Amino acid sequence: MVQMPDLSSYFPLILATHITLAVSLFVPSLLLPFTLRNRLVNEGYEAPPPGGFVRLLLWIQAHGTVVIGAGLALTGFAMIAVLGPRMLEQPWLLVSLATYAVTAVIAFGVQRPTLRRLARRDGIESDADRDAWRARARRQRYIAYAITSAVGFIAFMMSTKPTLW
Repeated sequence: MVQMPDLSSYFPLILATHITLAVSLFVPSLLLPFTLRNRLVNEGYEAPPPGGFVRLLLWIQAHGTVVIGAGLALTGFAMIAVLGPRMLEQPWLLVSLATYAVTAVIAFGVQRPTLRRLARRDGIESDADRDAWRARARRQRYIAYAITSAVGFIAFMMSTKPTLW
């Protein structure tokens, strides 16, 4: 039988890595709707290329989510290995994990594809196109507000560990 190495001394590093990856997975979904502003679709205005930070967010959104998600899964399993499966019997943690899963599905399945379309800005030639772009951008900001609220709720649950049932 293969014996697992003792990972308990690595727990602070595992936890810090897990939190960093979790935050980095949502940062593009939280910030990009606010960086892609209306001035990019104003008639007669040649939009400058996005800055370095926005390009980084777009790159993470397009290419980094799978790697970050895999890292989250690995560090999550490592935390369960260190703390034991009884950790999953905590109601506050189950609610937090469920909220995180729903938020991740929204960020990956709804926010990510729409942000990609907003960032392209091609095909915007008429006032109707500009209005449609602005309406999509506004919806994306509302989704970002919801994601931000969910992340805040998760942080609240993790920090207070309330007794739920």
